[in-house]
Order: sequence, then structure tokens, then C-alpha cells
Amino acid sequence: MTTDLAWIDKALIAARPQAVAALLRYFRDLELAEEAFQEACLKALAAWPRNGPPRDPAAWLIFVGRNAALDAKRRDRRLAALPDEDAISDLDDVEGDLVERLDQADYRDDILRLLFVCCHPDLPSTQQIALALRVVSGLAVRQIARAFLVSESAMEQRITRAKARVAKAGTPFETPSAIERAERLTTVSAMIYLVFNEGYSAGEATNEARSALCAEAIRLGRLLMKLFPAEPELMGLSALMLLQHSRAAARFDAQGGVVLLEEQDRALWDRRMIAEGLALIDKAMRRRAPGPYQIQSAIAALHAQAASASDTDWRGIDQLYATLERMQPSPVVTLNRAVAAAKLDGPEAGLALIEPLAEKLSGYFYYFGVRGVFLKQANRFAEARVAFDRAIALANSPAEAAHIRMHLDQLTSETAPQ
Repeated sequence: MTTDLAWIDKALIAARPQAVAALLRYFRDLELAEEAFQEACLKALAAWPRNGPPRDPAAWLIFVGRNAALDAKRRDRRLAALPDEDAISDLDDVEGDLVERLDQADYRDDILRLLFVCCHPDLPSTQQIALALRVVSGLAVRQIARAFLVSESAMEQRITRAKARVAKAGTPFETPSAIERAERLTTVSAMIYLVFNEGYSAGEATNEARSALCAEAIRLGRLLMKLFPAEPELMGLSALMLLQHSRAAARFDAQGGVVLLEEQDRALWDRRMIAEGLALIDKAMRRRAPGPYQIQSAIAALHAQAASASDTDWRGIDQLYATLERMQPSPVVTLNRAVAAAKLDGPEAGLALIEPLAEKLSGYFYYFGVRGVFLKQANRFAEARVAFDRAIALANSPAEAAHIRMHLDQLTSETAPQ
């Protein structure tokens, strides 16, 4: 027997993706699948402390949730008008067929389908993330609203609209082919990384509601790796998130100000996360099928392996960014490569790389922050001041604005008449 409610809570969270995914395929209705799972959870909270945990919590929840939803459907049918005679006289064992479909489910494709439904292309990225956090992760609406800094009612409406769009889109439920599975994995991976970045870009170290999203994205990444253990890009994605999140305790000072990577106290980095990330990169690279996430995680690894900022392998980072540019051209990738170029060959080399990006990144905070630093290092102080002013105007958080203000104050101090 077990009365450990903490264990039950963890078991319900762990089983949620598999159970909701199977119920979704069974009923082909996202709202009904969620309701069936919630009903099963209530029954679990009543039965498991008394009878002990089942051998397979997910299978128990699927079975109980399915029966609860079928009972509800039967009750609804008793209140509805009778269908045509030919439908009533159908002697096929319809329910038996449905049970067989459920019992023979390929859970891997079920969960992939559930994640794919959440990142449907008809949904904007904010709705994709919110829907995944609600349906797959089971976070309460109030938790998601707090993470996105919106009211609970606004988030409820956002999730409701997303579910309505999914229902209207009529997403197919057939088992995906190998090609479709690969396409879905790419889309789902991008959505999980969006979840991670929502937390990683939190403006304060104390904003636990948003930083917790990083941990949830890592959990989802591990779930995908468990389902698809031979996919090197999933290893790369998980490694990237682990290595970035390993620096969480060092990214902000006591006042909530941003601490740049090269100025961080590396003793605060989480070495267990780093070790796990490095092991995943090594495993992925042995597959000899490089992809964007693997390249990005390799860049993060070079930072993680440097004992100090001065030990950073900027040549290796520059080469990796050059590879990423060829693999996945992007002005943001070039902007990041420019930082490595400036470390190797001076600020003018960095400026030469980012000048062509001015139009494409005209509304991007980091472009003007980096440009301002390069101009300051090149003693082009008037131009640096203009770039920093623009960066402050585009800052995404008070912490970012304060960091640029610090650069401006240093610039004023250094150029003041003696």
C-alpha cells in the first residue's frame, strides 16, 4: 500500500503525455481526451492510496479514462434522439474494435501526434507553447499565465482559441509514415525549444514562473529522446538546453542585473547538467548525422569546457558558427559569429560581419547591443552611443536596459574630459 501523495503526483505527471495521447487517438477530440484523463486522475487519487499503485500507471489511467468517457457518452446518448434504424441494427462490435485500437497503440506515435497537434502550423507560436504546456505538461492555466505575464482569463482565452483551431483543422490521426514522422519531429523539436526560450529569456533570475519553463522543456526533450533514442538531433536539442540551463544561477547578479557569459562565476554552473550535456553531444556526434541543434550544442560545449573566459576556444566557435551559417542561414547566426570574429581579429572584423545585417535586424535588441560594444572597442564613441540608445529603446526587459545603460555610463566616464 502507498499513501505517498507526492509519488502519486509524480506518477500522474509522468503518465500524462502517454495517457492523453492515447485517449486523443481513441476519441479524436482533444477536449474529451483531457476531460477523460482528469476523471481518471481523480479516481487514481481515491484508489491508489487505498489499493496501492498499479504496475503500469499510464495503462491504468488510459483504461479508466476511456471507460469514464464512454460512460459519459452513453449518458449523453440516452438524452438524445434515436439514430436511424440501420445505425441501431449495426451488429459489428464497434466498442471491441475501439478497444483493440487502443490496446495495440503505438505509444511513440501517440505522443508524437499529441505534440504535433499542439504545434499545428495554424497556431501562432505563443498559442503552440501555451497549448503544449497545458495539454502535454498539465500546467495549470494560472501557472502558464504567470509565466507569460498575462492575466489568467487572457491565457484561458488563448488556450481555448488554440483548441478551437486544432478542432477546426481536422488533424489526421493515422500513424505517420517515416517521412511524416521526421517532419513532425523537426516541428515538435522547434516547439520544445520555443518553450525553453520562453523561460531562458526571462528578465529576472527570481522569475521562477518563467525559468521553470526551461526545466519543463528539458523534461519534454528527454521524453522525446526516450521515444526516439537513435535521433541525434534530439540528443543535440537536449544537450543544448542542458548546457544553457546549467548557467542559470550565474546569469544574474543579486540585484537582478544581467551577467554576461564571460563575466559569470563559473563555480555557480551546474556541473551535473554540463556532464549530461557533454555526454549527449558525444553520443550524437558518433551518429555522423550533424544538424543545427548538434552544432549549437557543440558551441555551448566549448563555452562549458573553458575553465575561464580567457580559455574559450573562439577559433572553434567561429568554425562551428560558419558551419551553422551554411546549414541554417540566419542573420542571428551571423551576429553570433561576429562575436567570435571580434574576439579573434578585433572589433572591426566583427563590425564587417554585422554591417550587412542592419536592415534585417533593425528591430533586434541584441544587434544594437553587440554593435555598440564593437564600436566602443573600436573607439568610435559617438556611433557607439547611438547604437546603445537604440538598444535601450528595444530592450525586452528592465535587466537588459540596465545592462546597456551600464555600457553608456562607462562610455561617458571614459570620454569625459580629464
